[in-house]
Amino acid sequence: MAELNLILLGPPGAGKGTQAGLLTEDFGLPHIATGDILRAAVAAQTELGKEAKRYMDAGELVPDSIITGVILDRIGQDDARDGFLLDGFPRTVDQADSLGAAIEQTGRRLTGAFLISAPDDVVVKRISGRRIGKSGRIYHVDFDPPKVAGKDDDDGSELVQRDDDREETVRKRLAVYRRQTEPLIAYYDDLGLLRRFDGTLGPSEVHAHIRAAISTLQREEEI
Repeated sequence: MAELNLILLGPPGAGKGTQAGLLTEDFGLPHIATGDILRAAVAAQTELGKEAKRYMDAGELVPDSIITGVILDRIGQDDARDGFLLDGFPRTVDQADSLGAAIEQTGRRLTGAFLISAPDDVVVKRISGRRIGKSGRIYHVDFDPPKVAGKDDDDGSELVQRDDDREETVRKRLAVYRRQTEPLIAYYDDLGLLRRFDGTLGPSEVHAHIRAAISTLQREEEI
């Protein structure tokens, strides 16, 4: 397979970031998180970055066309020559249409859309259990607790729960995901690009399933 161009789908807390990191190590593909590359374009004062900043400064949403343009600039860089992992965009079917057409105009195509799913209650427990200390180290009250409850192992500072990690906020984020992004599952399934993975499994097990799916895609490409 000449390229491995993947879109990562799934609710917050399903494990997309963890799997993206593992796949980056496996295949050398850049993990392109749209929020990160948009901020980078603004910081670098690219033409698209300047346009995006005007909307951001006005408190408005950055238009899809600008985000798509920033993505195309990013996947045109040398480290994305053999493929990429796109995370955070598209979020809607209209965005998926726009992105797919733009990528095809560059002579490339998507290899697959990998969905990592997890029930809401699992996601809420994962995210709402996070705590962070002044050192920046992140813990989980159930899965990775500190040695002393409520204290950072590194400096003894009080651990806090970020506002984004509070249960009510997580449930609001999940509601937005269900409303806006879940339709992409059927969209990419109809295109024959969707592959499903159980995000309730351990990270290594999910990773093994994803690697197996990639091997299958590579064999199909060779036929």
